[in-house]
Amino acid sequence: MTSTPAAPTRRSRPWLRRIVLLALAAAVIWALTDLAGRVDADAVLEALGQLAWWQAPILVGLLLLRQLLTSAPIARFTAGLGQLRALHNELAANLVATVTPPPADIVLRIAMFRSWGLDPVSGMAGVTLATVVFWGARFLAPVMGLAFLAWRGIERHEWWVAGACLVVAAAILGALGLMLRDARWAAWLGAAAARTVARFGRRADAEGWAEAVVSFRARVAATLREHLVAALTLMLTGVLVEALLLLASLRFVGVPSSLSSIEILGVFLLAYPLTILPFLGLGVLDAALVSLWLTDDSPAPEATLVAGMLVWRAVSLGGTLLIGAASVAWWRWTVLRAQSRD
Repeated sequence: MTSTPAAPTRRSRPWLRRIVLLALAAAVIWALTDLAGRVDADAVLEALGQLAWWQAPILVGLLLLRQLLTSAPIARFTAGLGQLRALHNELAANLVATVTPPPADIVLRIAMFRSWGLDPVSGMAGVTLATVVFWGARFLAPVMGLAFLAWRGIERHEWWVAGACLVVAAAILGALGLMLRDARWAAWLGAAAARTVARFGRRADAEGWAEAVVSFRARVAATLREHLVAALTLMLTGVLVEALLLLASLRFVGVPSSLSSIEILGVFLLAYPLTILPFLGLGVLDAALVSLWLTDDSPAPEATLVAGMLVWRAVSLGGTLLIGAASVAWWRWTVLRAQSRD
């Protein structure tokens, strides 16, 4: 859904949005500065030197598997798209969204759908559904984390974190269910979303948003009923593969077994909602994870943990951008080749 130029339903508050953005930027800068100030750079470089050439294909393989899983819901929600095109669409849009301001990523997605002979409205509807499902999976991840942490005993604060995230996930998926149940609920959700956006200084016509959500419901209701459970399962599996990618990165730089795999996976999944922050929680999530792991009874050296986080970020973020660039190049080449044939 996009905002319309109509007057906002409530008084604009651009200062609130600026405060939120400044707070996020300050949190990232503080986390990176604090982490860097506590770590021996030479020890980090020594840990990175333990990487072997044969480990790179394993990390890249896990990255590709994660991307296949997280893009699969788009293929399910968009008739005629297929898994390979869904993967290219997701990777290319992620690259453009990272390096250019919105709505450049949406423009690229629509151009790709059209070049494949697909209805761009149906394509964007599939992308929207997949995005909402990912948000649900993001807040269900801590529940998976509890399943891992149960092996060593769950602490009270971990129950609270997982419980709060479960409530958020239930609200997100419950909103989808309400939208499917009745057009009146869809209209109410659209209007409520417009009012929320208006509070952050963005123009949003409540009536227009309500109509858009009702129209969206009519288009996707049958598809969502058929594929929601499978899509959510795929997204959660993709999150789990991300956790395995982090685990491999830590082990490859020499993080010892004194920090158990159960602890690494469980704590990461418990903290996964922090990926809601810019660049998937870059800085904030990293500092939080290192701090949580260092509270373990048999912690790994801090420099080794930081080295593993650097490897994970390089593959998870940097690798995604690289294969996103390859996806854009591939798409442009196929479009030009099709035009030359015509």
